Amino acid sequence: MIHLTDDIQYLTGVGPNRANLLKTELGIFTIYDLINFLPFRYIDRSKFYSIAELAPSQAAVQIKGRFVSKQIIGTGAKAYLKAIFTDGTGRIELTWFKGIKWIDPSIKAGIDYVVFGKVADFHGILSMTHPDIEELAKFINHSQAEFQGVYPSTEKTKKANITGKVMRTIMENAFVNLSPSEIKETLPQYLLEKYQLPDLNTTLRTLHMPSNLNQISKAQLRIKFEELFWVQLVMAMRKQKETETIKGHLFIRSNDKLLPTFYKEHLPFPLTRAQIRVMSEIRKDVESGKHMNRLVQGDVGSGKTLVAVLAMLMAIDNGYQACMMAPTEILAQQHAKSIQELLKDLPIRVAVLTGSTPKKTRTEIAEGLLDGSIHLIVGTHALLEDTVQFKNIGLSVIDEQHRFGVAQRAKLWSKNEIQPHVLVMTATPIPRTLAMTLYGDLDVSVIDELPPGRKPIKTTMLRDTQRQKMYDLMRNQIALGRQVYIVYPLIQESERMDFKDLEAGYEIITQIFPAPKYKTIMVHGKMKPAEKDEAMQKFASGEAQIMVATTVIEVGVNVPNATVMVIESSERFGLSQLHQLRGRVGRGADMSYCLLMAGNKLTKEGQSRLEAMVQTTDGFQLAELDMKLRGPGDIEGTQQSGLPISFKLANLARDGQILNLARNEAFAIVAKDPSLTNAENAHLKAGLKQRNTNTVSWRDIS
Repeated sequence: MIHLTDDIQYLTGVGPNRANLLKTELGIFTIYDLINFLPFRYIDRSKFYSIAELAPSQAAVQIKGRFVSKQIIGTGAKAYLKAIFTDGTGRIELTWFKGIKWIDPSIKAGIDYVVFGKVADFHGILSMTHPDIEELAKFINHSQAEFQGVYPSTEKTKKANITGKVMRTIMENAFVNLSPSEIKETLPQYLLEKYQLPDLNTTLRTLHMPSNLNQISKAQLRIKFEELFWVQLVMAMRKQKETETIKGHLFIRSNDKLLPTFYKEHLPFPLTRAQIRVMSEIRKDVESGKHMNRLVQGDVGSGKTLVAVLAMLMAIDNGYQACMMAPTEILAQQHAKSIQELLKDLPIRVAVLTGSTPKKTRTEIAEGLLDGSIHLIVGTHALLEDTVQFKNIGLSVIDEQHRFGVAQRAKLWSKNEIQPHVLVMTATPIPRTLAMTLYGDLDVSVIDELPPGRKPIKTTMLRDTQRQKMYDLMRNQIALGRQVYIVYPLIQESERMDFKDLEAGYEIITQIFPAPKYKTIMVHGKMKPAEKDEAMQKFASGEAQIMVATTVIEVGVNVPNATVMVIESSERFGLSQLHQLRGRVGRGADMSYCLLMAGNKLTKEGQSRLEAMVQTTDGFQLAELDMKLRGPGDIEGTQQSGLPISFKLANLARDGQILNLARNEAFAIVAKDPSLTNAENAHLKAGLKQRNTNTVSWRDIS
């Protein structure tokens, strides 16, 4: 018998060489790792086709018959094996470029074989490249004759001929020699019974050696539920613990003086229903006496900054200071300017602190924060410096939090004996399932409504051959006194990809829109911060009509006079990023336009993305589609944050219903049994100890 902790190399069919590849390429070190290395899809080996009915458009198919001939063509590294296979209804050509020394001797005359592979048409001849072959007699006796798992692989494992068939054989050897008692259950019995889930031993054996689709479906559901459940249980435990241990500043409504005045006399426009709902959620938090940690997500222009100002007024009314931290200097300056304008008639001192703030001003700000005479400060990373200390900070607002490092954000909270309430804002719409996983221990508010009167941005997709339409629109808008953004995905020319690069684009634009009639500036990430800010200020002030830039402008510039956003090689961007860029225009009262310039060769996925952009301006709808197309790890902001766990089977784009069940169960269990001391939750307590629960707490740092 073998044990879960045994080294993989001692398992029958592995050995030192294969073990080394399994370890370095696939992360399989022990028997435990092996049985938890799950197939990502299954192939149905129950149906046989005749060669006469095969067509190149089919997916992988299975045929049976005999080899007519075989031949190794060429020598050395360029050698390949070609064989002719027939079933009496026709012939097909089979070719192998790798693993010839193993495959050649396995092909024998006069024996029936089963062949499985994808059909292609090579100059009118049906063919398969690198098909699986197995003697029919062995196939019939094989325990996985009908449904076979397809395992993840790498180029090196393929080259070493660690095929799907090899992996399945290794898995069978493991389970044959592994006692069922070795595989310990990880979920409570009451959950298994409630959702009719198979036990873990049955689940793993089914996933590797299934006999029917229904079995596979139940086993996959069990794994998906468990993966999502453990993440949510950790979130629920953290939230419970922090609710009990972290004190929160108590904001009392009867202290409100500045806030009612602002509402009555200085509110620039009526709040939307969504803003009122979010303000109610914030108010409930800060009046509870518990620490608030709330994520507010809302589309560009939905009024998040105004919500932040109202929340900061609550803090100031209660005798506390407030701060807002932004990722770039220009964004911090813009926030400060709009906040100062909003609060100009109230007795509130607002300061701004960035990297370029003069030393003398810095000293004055430090003194004002320490003695409490500065009520509200807006800044960049400069707020994190040790010299910046507050008298009594009650609320911290973080804008576009994924732009800051974990340690940087955490440092801000340590500037007070009692942690300030935290309000995190993002204009990057996060799909609901992703928000529940990344920020499951935060409370999430959504501003899903734009202020009345905002004109929708007209989005059009144009091909390179339609470039004149782009120039005509630019010329017309500039003649009306408007401004234009042109965004490129590259800074330097790429030999691999046929995309326009920034410098070349700048040259073309300056030729078509020449000085002195037109002024064009260029902005990109390789510029020094001071140069970049200077160029952006020229555009913000209206001195320049056209800004040619990389995605550095995605966050950090607000120019209501800009009405045209041109996105070059738009097929190279994800939906979330395209939506963010589009949000740079449409900030004023004038009609705005977004032109998606695309190459003449578009992939099906690229076409889908751009068509979705044309059809809707709903950021959350686009974010959901983006996750389905690209996966959760590629969504803007989640790469910086890092998913708290990597899932083997669960998919946040497709498994929202399972996630809801898992979350509801996890939070209900913790509410009923906060310390998991009940006997029925023994599995859960043990599981938390075994898992690395010292991973990042998003509640602390987001």
